[in-house]
Amino acid sequence: MKFRTITLPYGTRCRVPEHIQRIDSHSTHGWQLRYGTPTRFFSDRSHDNKGARAALALAIVELRARVKKLPAPTGLQKRVSAHKQNDLPVGISGPILRQRRGSSVQECSFSVNLPRFGQKPLRRSVYIASKNTYTKERYEKALNTAIELRKAAEEEYQKEATAAKRKSMAKL
Repeated sequence: MKFRTITLPYGTRCRVPEHIQRIDSHSTHGWQLRYGTPTRFFSDRSHDNKGARAALALAIVELRARVKKLPAPTGLQKRVSAHKQNDLPVGISGPILRQRRGSSVQECSFSVNLPRFGQKPLRRSVYIASKNTYTKERYEKALNTAIELRKAAEEEYQKEATAAKRKSMAKL
């Protein structure tokens, strides 16, 4: 779990875990928990920040409970970018047409980006067909294979991210 040190308006310093934000405005003083939905606000119940530590402690208890039951936020892209020029799902590009050295026939494939938690993502090619054997059925079969590869990688990423987040909470 990542921490940062925050100095409150009246000089008190607090060590705050990620997913908890400080809010000090004209009429509101407290901590906002931003892990899962809905967000939750823990008020200091005073304008001089004397209740700040108690409110932070309550926010940390709620953060622990949410991490225990909710999946970790991954930051993986969920929706296709608006500027993408085809209707392929996130993480899949193509079809890519290329001719390998020494071959006389061009081949088509999809490129699939496979995220891995804590590591560089992998890029895999899913073969569709050669230029001579290309059919709509082969395209759809290869696309389904690419979608399944991406889905499995996302599920594994989510599982590992959640396990890492829960492990980091044990140290809190």
